[in-house]
Amino acid sequence: MAENIKFAVIGGGSWATAIAKMLCVNLTEISWYMRNEAAIEHIKAYKHNPNYLSSVEFDINKLKLTSDINEAVAYADYIIFAIPSAFLDGELAKLTVSLKDKIIFSAIKGIVPETSLIVGEHFHVKYDIPYYNIGVITGPCHAEEVAMERLSYLTIACGDPDKAKAVAKNLSGNYIKTKITDDIIGTEYAAMLKNIYAIAAGMAHGLGYGDNFQSVLMSNGIREMKKFIKKVHKMKRNINDSAYLGDLLVTGYSIFSRNRMFGNMIGKGYTVKSAMMEMSMVAEGYYAAKSAYKLNQAYGAKTPIIDAVYSILYEGQEAKAVFKKLTDKLD
Repeated sequence: MAENIKFAVIGGGSWATAIAKMLCVNLTEISWYMRNEAAIEHIKAYKHNPNYLSSVEFDINKLKLTSDINEAVAYADYIIFAIPSAFLDGELAKLTVSLKDKIIFSAIKGIVPETSLIVGEHFHVKYDIPYYNIGVITGPCHAEEVAMERLSYLTIACGDPDKAKAVAKNLSGNYIKTKITDDIIGTEYAAMLKNIYAIAAGMAHGLGYGDNFQSVLMSNGIREMKKFIKKVHKMKRNINDSAYLGDLLVTGYSIFSRNRMFGNMIGKGYTVKSAMMEMSMVAEGYYAAKSAYKLNQAYGAKTPIIDAVYSILYEGQEAKAVFKKLTDKLD
């Protein structure tokens, strides 16, 4: 495995900030692209991101900060994308530097709206990146707990185990444990689907359902996820592993979960538009609900929870009535 690998982080949000923090523990230099030039100047002056995880202090000498995505891509061997899936296509449109021969890892938990593909498939189909040069970074892990240096776990998926090990090695630390897997598609779909179930959990909380119902909802959620992923990509996997069940549970229950927060507001009676305006961060599950629902029209998996969330967010159905019907479909 080659040493002195150069990494670039693409994104300026909380997860990008957390990944930059992890990489800086192990590397002498990384490139970090964010489009917000004011944030870049703030980091240079005060050593922290003013908008996300502001408690994280950086060694400025380790950061090659840039608002030019081409500069970051040209610099790196490994590029980690950590921007909301809804904005990915727009950012990639700025590229004039080739992605050929670059190794792409996605830390994005969603589907690209323009192509209705998970991020790895998007890079493969649209940019002709071979699957052995594509990987996924998934949880269970919240950026906020990385900032607090609480013990967290990451799963690194790639068809080439050496590349997975390289990323795992450079993200590992005293409070970050990593494991690798070859289930690129399954882990990425799981990362997308769990956001939908977290919205459902938030809706249930907002509607006044208690912990007993939440446990049934999550139990049904992991079984529903298993059916969906099996239809999309059949291979041997243990759905109870941390990358699937663990990530679902932390996203469904954590106070840091933006998808749960979004669902909670909908359950309390906010409109979709007002809930989105209220939040300072993107709830990936909103976009994922539409994509998963549309994809499942072809796959035909039994997904009552996804169907319920879709009907509330996109068909304007009343959350209270939809959940009353949903309770009879769960066991």
